[in-house]
Amino acid sequence: MSNNGKSNVDGLIDAYFEKPKRTTTWSGFPVKDIYTPKDIDGMDYERDMPDAGKYPYTRGIHPDMFRGRYWTKREVTGFGTPTDTNRRLKKQIEEGVSGLNVIRDNPTNLGIDPDHPLAEGEVGLVGVSLCSLKDMEMLTEGIPLDKVSMSLICASCPAIIILSQYILIAEQRGISPAKLRGTIANDPLHCRYCGWRPSNPIDLSLKLSVDIIEYCTNSMPLWNTAVVNSYDLRENGVNAVQEVAFGLAMAMAYIDGALKRGLNIDDFASRRAFYCSSHIDFFEEIAKLRAARRMWARIVKEKYGAKNPNSWKFRFAVHTAGCSLVPQQPLNNIIRIAYEALAAVLAGVQSLHSCSYDEPIALPTEESQRIALRTQQIIAYETGVSNVADPLGGSYYVENLTNRIEEQAARILDEIEKMGGMVEAMRTGWLDKEIDKSSLEYQKEIERRERIIVGVNAFASPPDKKTPGGVHRNPAESEKEQINSVKELKVKRDDKVLRQSIGKLREKAQMGEGENLFPTIMDALRAKATLGEIMGTIREVYGYSYDPLNILESPF
Repeated sequence: MSNNGKSNVDGLIDAYFEKPKRTTTWSGFPVKDIYTPKDIDGMDYERDMPDAGKYPYTRGIHPDMFRGRYWTKREVTGFGTPTDTNRRLKKQIEEGVSGLNVIRDNPTNLGIDPDHPLAEGEVGLVGVSLCSLKDMEMLTEGIPLDKVSMSLICASCPAIIILSQYILIAEQRGISPAKLRGTIANDPLHCRYCGWRPSNPIDLSLKLSVDIIEYCTNSMPLWNTAVVNSYDLRENGVNAVQEVAFGLAMAMAYIDGALKRGLNIDDFASRRAFYCSSHIDFFEEIAKLRAARRMWARIVKEKYGAKNPNSWKFRFAVHTAGCSLVPQQPLNNIIRIAYEALAAVLAGVQSLHSCSYDEPIALPTEESQRIALRTQQIIAYETGVSNVADPLGGSYYVENLTNRIEEQAARILDEIEKMGGMVEAMRTGWLDKEIDKSSLEYQKEIERRERIIVGVNAFASPPDKKTPGGVHRNPAESEKEQINSVKELKVKRDDKVLRQSIGKLREKAQMGEGENLFPTIMDALRAKATLGEIMGTIREVYGYSYDPLNILESPF
């Protein structure tokens, strides 16, 4: 007999005749039995879904899509010391990644150093610790920075310092900033919803964000100046429609800030990218990304008056949905990840990180990351899906769903604009309420079994005593090594040169919002100032405490 009192035979009969109980998408769109030409009445091919490479790019931003070049295959990496992470990056290069993706630990994201009293236990725990120029040098040792595409993932608080470190190490190796290719996670608004406490208030965050956009626009033509991260919002529980609307609203706030600085829309819009989720509802995720691409093209062209077609293009990376993975029956996550990655590819992704199956339990092991990368490689080289641009284009269902997502996202976007934009939506608490409401409904659906999670609320089995493949463990001495390293740096550096550089940084910061701090931050790094010292000095000028955690006083 089964747990519900039925015999195994009765259960078998029920399973044979079972049919779907939920007939809506995960975002709540009712789904019909079948879709016909009537479901896309009013659509015009040339206006709404022309060939790939044509405005408004519903079907893709390049005419030949992956026939011209595959998407960039990345796997997020970061743990322990810079040397620990460097070894894993080199291993990934051996395994066949086509781009690198480095994530910071929480102290770095907060803008504090490893030797901060409250950093203990967090240094290198969920990302790599990077607080000095020396750290960046060790992280990138043996990696040809002029040949690799590097994605630097961090909270926007330290982003300007992290990018300055990267530029300076490249220059030490004779590489001009103009030759560097990659991305900096320059998205201060989303940081309030990305899993760690934002250390900088919105005004300072936006000022430093525009500094990055301005510097990169003038000096780094191959670098993506900002990545609008709607992925982390999705991880907080928002649905597909909200992900589109909130992401576009954040992007518009950054554009407004750059225009206020005096930049021209066509000077920087072509180097802006988006970081999106690919969740488990296969067709909805494809339709979501197609809708976002079309909406962005029209916003940049019609609202902001951009003339360069490259400015209209919605270039996006995808991170498969970490929140869709569960610790129960963890090998099932490999299947979830594969479908989410496939959806991203069918939607025309430019860069893809596929999660590792053990992420609900710990940081990925080398083996689990290898499987994640092999998932992308099998999609690319074995399935044949990359041979045709937008192979689902013209599907009555996909086109109808694309239209419905666009319509609802546009309504939310209008509501945000009427409030005064995304910054106001955050300041009033509206955004927090919307996220909480959506997240709560998501959980209730699971508890009511309206949203089936295999292994959690259906088809459960006794838990495994051990995680298949084992779990990642940081090197035992890595935190101690990193703390000792920064302490040694502070003892051995030239104090006079350091204080001169910090004084110059303070003077430039006092000149106001329009003064770009990149040059003086680089000077401070050359003088061996640490991330915490640089960030603390800037914070003080803007009227905030030197230490975001209110423990340390400025040593200067």
